[in-house]
Amino acid sequence: MGVLAIVAALLLEQWHPVADRKAWDAALTQAANWLEASFNAGEARHGMIAWAVAVLPVMVGVVGLYHFFLWLHPLLALAFNVVALYLTLGFRRFSHFFTDIRSAIRDGDADRAREILGLWRGEPCSHRSREEVIRLTIEEALVHSHRHVFGVLFWFVLLPGPSGAFLYRLAVFLDRRWGVLGEFGHAARSVRRWLEWPAVRLTAAAFAVVGDFEDAIYCWRTQAATWSDAQLGIVLAAGAGAMGVRLGMPLSEVGAPLARPDLGVGEAADAPFLDSTVGLLWRALVLWIFVLLVASAVRIL
Repeated sequence: MGVLAIVAALLLEQWHPVADRKAWDAALTQAANWLEASFNAGEARHGMIAWAVAVLPVMVGVVGLYHFFLWLHPLLALAFNVVALYLTLGFRRFSHFFTDIRSAIRDGDADRAREILGLWRGEPCSHRSREEVIRLTIEEALVHSHRHVFGVLFWFVLLPGPSGAFLYRLAVFLDRRWGVLGEFGHAARSVRRWLEWPAVRLTAAAFAVVGDFEDAIYCWRTQAATWSDAQLGIVLAAGAGAMGVRLGMPLSEVGAPLARPDLGVGEAADAPFLDSTVGLLWRALVLWIFVLLVASAVRIL
């Protein structure tokens, strides 16, 4: 049932992406701001309480609805899983940025590519070189594919019904909102890191299997820990190694370069690696679905 739900949700999102994710984001942001204002007294325990108030009712409600639909009829439970994944997956949430940048680079319109990348990253990119634009585009695609696809699928499979998908997405969202708020954000940071620990490793392993395995593992082991976020460093290093492209590296900034460690081995980022990124992500997704199909067949037998 889980594999059918994943395939159906992915096909549904490709055919008709969620029309207004901004409305969902705005509602979540408003709720997070209210909880912060209500509970934030500068201590870690207050952040833990706020996190529990935000997430546990959703988890209980999702699990309860799933078992209720399952009791009524398995097809209703399947439909509930599809809808839940359709709302929590976000393949098309970032793919249009990537596609537009790739098209602009192919057309030789580097200024248009810089503009789109700036919208995607939420920062000015008019001063970026063409190579930096391509490099950052690949990095964004790898990170977003993990956070909006592979991480969601991992926890969906692991926990009952679609509760894992909601848990992961809420954890990432709350860490982004509260993780910078000192002691109050400690719980949000810790939970997100705990959820990411197994998920990033399976994402990186998938990249290694469908790409250059030896280089992906080498970069994972020797470079990931140097990244500012070591867990995302695993995804980026393995992805770079799997494709044979160099990511990371310093970025040009007004005044002085922004220091960043090197990730990957091989060639400098150029237009063909945008196509390589698309191929890597789709092969990794097919691998995940294939493994889940095999696991489901083994359980049935």
